[in-house]
Amino acid sequence: MRYYIKQVFSKLYSKMIYEKIKRLAAEEGISIASLEKKLNIGNGTIRKWNEASPTFENVLKVAKYFDVSMDYFAEWEEK
Repeated sequence: MRYYIKQVFSKLYSKMIYEKIKRLAAEEGISIASLEKKLNIGNGTIRKWNEASPTFENVLKVAKYFDVSMDYFAEWEEK
């Protein structure tokens, strides 16, 4: 049960990061593909974060690009 909860939480967290990046990119008028290219992140990698956990290094690259803290991606947003 504990492993299942960890998987579910990890998936939700990854999706939240992806949604925040998607929003930041839209505000800047840049596509996810262009962002990946500018940051030397593999093609399709950020889109995969919708389902899989990103690496710390890649999230840090995105945070620096958009001038946001890593905490920004860790903050849970209520809907």
